[in-house]
Amino acid sequence: MDPYKTGMFKTNPYAKKEPICGNLVVVLDGKFDGRGLKLIPQPSRCLLLNEVHELILTDEDAKPNNIVNEIAYIGFFVVKKSAIVVVNDHVEVEGKNLGVIAGFDETHMPNHYNIVVKSDKRNSGLEMGFELGDEVIIG
Repeated sequence: MDPYKTGMFKTNPYAKKEPICGNLVVVLDGKFDGRGLKLIPQPSRCLLLNEVHELILTDEDAKPNNIVNEIAYIGFFVVKKSAIVVVNDHVEVEGKNLGVIAGFDETHMPNHYNIVVKSDKRNSGLEMGFELGDEVIIG
């Protein structure tokens, strides 16, 4: 039985955790208004050393178990320090605050997660001036 699907957790159980660290390996440029990303009900994912995952921005009020349509692509990053990512964790790329984790889409698993970030603006990674190697911190 999944405790998230059954509503067993009434508060956030993640009392203390380390941030995820990584670096951009791809900078993306693109936006869609009807993407249809299905966020899973679970509010956390384990990201392991050397895995590659995608960061996607939305300006929708997205949360686990929602469909997200309005998106902008940021890029792919390689994980340099394994840890747990949780909804509402802050996301920074090269010191720039992108927003907070809204949830996770598994469309491309086991290849990679689409990690959806809530933001007040919907700009692509290229529009924000990101470069290969830029530091990603989620925590």
